[in-house]
Amino acid sequence: MKKVYINDTNCITPLGFDLERNWQAVQASETGIARIAQLGNLTNFYASRIDDNALDQAFKKRSKTEVETSRLEKLLFLALDPIVQKHGIQDKTGLIVSTTKGNIDFLATTTPQQADLNILAKKVANHYGFSTEPILVCNACVSGVLAISVAKRMIQMDQFDEVYVVAGDILSEFVVSGFNSFQAMGNAACKPYDQDRSGVNLGEASAAIYVSASKEAQSVEIIGEASIGDANHISGPSRTGEGLYQSVCRALAEAGIESDAIDMISAHGTATVFNDEMEAIAFHRLGMQHIPLHSLKGYYGHTLGASGLLEVVMAMMAMSQDSLIVSKGFEVQGTSEKLNVTTKNQNQKINRILKTASGFGGTNAAIILEKVN
Repeated sequence: MKKVYINDTNCITPLGFDLERNWQAVQASETGIARIAQLGNLTNFYASRIDDNALDQAFKKRSKTEVETSRLEKLLFLALDPIVQKHGIQDKTGLIVSTTKGNIDFLATTTPQQADLNILAKKVANHYGFSTEPILVCNACVSGVLAISVAKRMIQMDQFDEVYVVAGDILSEFVVSGFNSFQAMGNAACKPYDQDRSGVNLGEASAAIYVSASKEAQSVEIIGEASIGDANHISGPSRTGEGLYQSVCRALAEAGIESDAIDMISAHGTATVFNDEMEAIAFHRLGMQHIPLHSLKGYYGHTLGASGLLEVVMAMMAMSQDSLIVSKGFEVQGTSEKLNVTTKNQNQKINRILKTASGFGGTNAAIILEKVN
């Protein structure tokens, strides 16, 4: 089977508009989470939001488009621009757009049709001049990780020579009110896996990667991936972690390695009672409770369809630096099964990482990346 690599990455978040700035911010334990006075009918809640003025200035500086552009589209273009400029677009270059809600805010305007996710994907493709039809991946909060798997498979099937994957979601009244109705919102900055965790903080971000069958100097190989649904509940995960367990098992089988060959886990870690408990049970069943693990939600909040891709980008940076990422907000173990949650900056050789994600509807996904020497 053809080997597939991630060769380039970028991200746009409240902590910075490029990968280097984001890495510096995470190393300094900065967070984008702050109290939001009001969004729609919801007041005084915690979330991570990109400053409008900073976004507009960055977009005007980098983009030459004269087409009317939404906040989300600006984020997607800013994430993609430097990578596309570097690698270019050919006849068999693919584009995958990952999002959970897309331009959902258009539903409250005079042009509600613009909320169609396919329109968003085609707008991104047309902006850059892709000759292939864009692929849209929208599968709750596993969308970002699943999009990487789709890119890998499409290259291995010779449908594309290379693929750009871009993911993004914004903080919207629709999303915030939805999570609030589930009583899933935290009453303070989130604390993944901690005994005092109270719920999720939402966030917004975009991330982009370039995937191909060509190995480059800083390439990372995608050696295993899988996605298994447990169909447990519309919003609640399987209490035994079955879908996540099966996803990791199959990813390990494709990679041809045992669980103890993983050096670091970038977990989902939403800081809700049920998600963190489910993950702890699944990793215990896998015999991976001793492997260094972190969640990035304490830095960025939960960025929905962008979260998996953003967290892969940051995990790849950790791999390149051989540096574990502190799981911000964690203090005291709060799950029934113990996890080796990273609590301080430390150097460690990182050759293989496991990235997992879980979402509404019982969706789960896992991907394993290996450093190319």
